[in-house]
Amino acid sequence: MEDAEVHAPTDQDQTADPLVSSLDIFLFSLIAGLLIYWFFYPRKAQPVPQIKPFLSEPQPTRETSFIEKMKKTSRNIVIFYGSQTGTGEEFANRLAKDAHRYGMKGMAADPEEYDMSELQRLKEIPKSLAVFCMATYGEGDPTDNAQEFYDWLQNADEDLQGLNFAVFGLGNKTYEQYNAMGKYTDKRLAELDFISWKEQFWPAICEYFGVEATGEDSSIRQFELVLHNDVNMNQVFTGEMGRLKSFQTQKPPYDLKNPFLASVTVNRKLNKGGNRHLMHIELDITSSKIRYDSGDHVAVYPTNDSETVHRIGERLGESNKKHPFPCPTTYRSALTHYLDINNTPRTNVLYELAQYASDPQEQEKMRKMASASPEGKALYQNWVLDSERNILAVLEDLPSLKPPIDHLCELLPRLQARYYSIASSGKVHPNTIHICAVVIEYPTKTGRVFKGVATNWLKNKQVNENGHSPTVPMYVRRSQFRLPFKPSNPVIMIGPGTGIAPFMGFIQERSLQKQQGKEVGETILFFGCRHRNEDFLYQQELEEFERTGVLTQLNIYVQHLLKKNKEQLWKLIHTNNAHIYVCGDARNMARDVQAAFHDIAMEIGGLTHTQAVDYFKKLMTKGRYSQDVWS
Repeated sequence: MEDAEVHAPTDQDQTADPLVSSLDIFLFSLIAGLLIYWFFYPRKAQPVPQIKPFLSEPQPTRETSFIEKMKKTSRNIVIFYGSQTGTGEEFANRLAKDAHRYGMKGMAADPEEYDMSELQRLKEIPKSLAVFCMATYGEGDPTDNAQEFYDWLQNADEDLQGLNFAVFGLGNKTYEQYNAMGKYTDKRLAELDFISWKEQFWPAICEYFGVEATGEDSSIRQFELVLHNDVNMNQVFTGEMGRLKSFQTQKPPYDLKNPFLASVTVNRKLNKGGNRHLMHIELDITSSKIRYDSGDHVAVYPTNDSETVHRIGERLGESNKKHPFPCPTTYRSALTHYLDINNTPRTNVLYELAQYASDPQEQEKMRKMASASPEGKALYQNWVLDSERNILAVLEDLPSLKPPIDHLCELLPRLQARYYSIASSGKVHPNTIHICAVVIEYPTKTGRVFKGVATNWLKNKQVNENGHSPTVPMYVRRSQFRLPFKPSNPVIMIGPGTGIAPFMGFIQERSLQKQQGKEVGETILFFGCRHRNEDFLYQQELEEFERTGVLTQLNIYVQHLLKKNKEQLWKLIHTNNAHIYVCGDARNMARDVQAAFHDIAMEIGGLTHTQAVDYFKKLMTKGRYSQDVWS
């Protein structure tokens, strides 16, 4: 180790630097002076700069009190509607309009938008009445917009004594749970058609409240036409369902008033031959945060055929005027995106439009079809319904009929979303939704060609060679059509044609469960097609599922095949807790399938017909017999 170097301090070392130099003293004094000046010297207050906030379009505050709204607008009748396809809403608006003819004022209301516990306050309004136009969705369920009202009805403990109310239930007799929601709202509901019900309704109301009809039989307008000569086109609706520019700036969550704009990534023809066009479409939902389960439905918002829109515009002299629909929009946008111009017009539309027919015979014909007389009903059935005349056909076949386009837009019902059973599993395909549909196109009695709005619109949503993907406004509606909680439960699926759609999702999910090592019960499919070599949908995929053992039995469905497998089916149902699923036509197929199961229960199970019917009704109650059917 080296010795440390030690040296004696020199004179230079012993002369230490001063702790504070004169420069330091100067700087310290300057800082102290500035601080004293800042805190103690009086000075003029400086205005604080104002940052101008960004002002967006003012959003109207939603009124949740229908009582206050009725008081502000001097209404004494409120018509609530439970509507899935728009019919209930249309009937509610018709009643609200009719009230004026009886010296009363009505308003249509969506129960989802109001506090329904306020029904107990309705008696605050003299001669008040609540009317419920309630449709039924699926197997006796309330419609989406009436679900909260239904829940409230089940748990409500408010005092509704003294509430004046009436109910009109909308239903389709082809469904097992026909009119269930209307019956629940009023147990004594009579099964009458709307026109007959309405003709009895108003006289009863007049007698109850001691009022008389005003005698006014003229057209009653609900909306005022406002002409905008100088409009910022960024503030004009061009197909959005709710929020302006919602298609340009997409924001979740997505629902019926805020659909997601999904890209079409696949659009291929499924059938190998025949005159029909059956298609498989895939929608990309990658960035949407939308989740779905097997058995759910996808709703798509179609647009009307551009040629039909153009011809209506030509017939009525369409101009560039703006129509407040939703508010504001152009006539062309209203006819393209918002109005149902393809279906047959209802009698109230014919009645309102009759005044614009210059030919007395044509005017009389329209008024007769709008009446409740037997002759009028027969004429309407034959000339409008059976001949499938839409509003364009009516205008063309009644040459003197030239209504103002703004009144026509007011009368036509809203173009509704179309629902399709999803043909994929969200667990297997989390980023895409698959649709299986058949294009509707056939000749009518008038020599015209009827084209389904949504299916023809979807058919044309083709992916271009350059990779450009068209878009589809959509959202997912939850369903009760679900696989059993235990994968080990057997499933029996029956679905002809496009009724196979939800079962593709079921089978994909059962395949995934099998891959995950779970015990998967028997999976049996009865699939119906017209010609096996033409429209055996998803043939390659189904045969592969059968080869790998996921699909334990694949039957190309004809009616007798259920009875041919009667012993096996009864054992699966009665002993092994199998779940039965039926998807397709409610009018014929679903009833025939039920009848076949009743026969099996009688023949193999030894039940009487009454016992067999009760047996399968109990399975429905337990969720072991599910139907996803349409009429």
